[in-house]
Amino acid sequence: MGSKEIRFTETVLRDGHQSLMATRLSTAEMVPILATMDEAGYQALECWGGATFDAAIRFLSEDPWERLRLFKQHAPKTPLQMLLRGQNLLGYRHYGDDIVDKFVQKTIENGMDIIRVFDALNDTRNMEACVKAIKKYKGHAQLAICYTVSPVHTSAYYLELAQKLVDLGADSICLKDMAGILTPKVATELVTALRKVIQVPIEVHTHATSGVSELTYFAAIEAGADIIDTAISPFSGGTSQPATEPLAIVAEELGYHTHLNQEKLEEIADYFKPIKEKYLKAEILDPKMLTVDPKALFYQVPGGMLSNLFSQLKQAGAEQRFEEVLREVPKVREDLGYPPLVTPMSQMVGTQAVFNVLTGERYKMIPNEIKEYVRGAYGQSPAPISPEIRQLIIGETPVITERPADLIAPEFEALKAEIGELAKSDEDVLIYAMFPQVGKQFLADREKGGAASDEPIRIFGVTS
Repeated sequence: MGSKEIRFTETVLRDGHQSLMATRLSTAEMVPILATMDEAGYQALECWGGATFDAAIRFLSEDPWERLRLFKQHAPKTPLQMLLRGQNLLGYRHYGDDIVDKFVQKTIENGMDIIRVFDALNDTRNMEACVKAIKKYKGHAQLAICYTVSPVHTSAYYLELAQKLVDLGADSICLKDMAGILTPKVATELVTALRKVIQVPIEVHTHATSGVSELTYFAAIEAGADIIDTAISPFSGGTSQPATEPLAIVAEELGYHTHLNQEKLEEIADYFKPIKEKYLKAEILDPKMLTVDPKALFYQVPGGMLSNLFSQLKQAGAEQRFEEVLREVPKVREDLGYPPLVTPMSQMVGTQAVFNVLTGERYKMIPNEIKEYVRGAYGQSPAPISPEIRQLIIGETPVITERPADLIAPEFEALKAEIGELAKSDEDVLIYAMFPQVGKQFLADREKGGAASDEPIRIFGVTS
């Protein structure tokens, strides 16, 4: 055993199936293996947040809070980890600070240990309320740097951002590469530089999309990263994370102590193999999502976003225009001031790219979310948006410069009154707050003792 150490966070319960097949694993499919996962020696089990909350109520007729409680019950020893979108929480708008406080409180009370918080624009003002609440309710605040490539996203930019996050109260920092575009050279440079200026643990998150992820992880490990995110082999590769088992074997061989039990990992892999086969047969897991696409290094499109764009085009009967849309994505992103392609920005940029291609005229159709973004309602764009683009999208509408949430009045009590008897707990009120229509339908169906509506709704929100 080496004196050096590298820990592993397992993502199969959240990002693994989210990135490969739009978050369709059910609680019943995951619970039976949790006790084994709890014994495997993981640093943490990433199992909640991201798109799981939305998918549970929208497609699976499941209570996401009940899922969290079951996970804690069956895996009491290993810390549970979730992904939270800053002031957006798990929805697609900014919420009042009182909702943020209540959501974090209930999340920790129901069993969550580590909350990874990111903001799609790396605007730290949108993370302040989350950090304050995590500290208040005694959780671990892991603050994420959304990694992307653009003329403004330099090493100096990332170091300054990391320092801001530590000053904000980060217990650990995650270098979050949601598109699989972090190369080994850049990982070495960034982790080495971060290691010099911050003392808290550094976790690195990437996707296998572009084919460089394993090399990137070992570069990051050698440079001093403490934790990496991987997925058990059946749900690894392609748009998911690289596989847990081979990385653990190689790390041990190189003298790193991983704390992982290979026999348990084998058992976990064997458990998930038939589940993967089931979803492949049902065509919910598209084999296209399992292949390496080096084009990700050029388009910088996250794995989940690829599957989302493909399904949007499929529904429009225009899947043959997939490449065209991929070429349009970087152009839209440049127009919008180089936002990192992570939820909700990835969906917004992706949808705008689809509209630009399908209508045959750029910005002929503009979703409201794009207008709100340009108006500053999501925070500050990384690079300024040109006056021409701003004029085209929002005309003379004034731009917000303060923290967007400062303009939102407390709203929990009003939402509680609105949903009324359908909500049996604060957790239910939060389901309604995150997704008013789908959440209300879910609560109403539960009241009647039936399943949630299976009316087809386009997948919106599958990127990490």
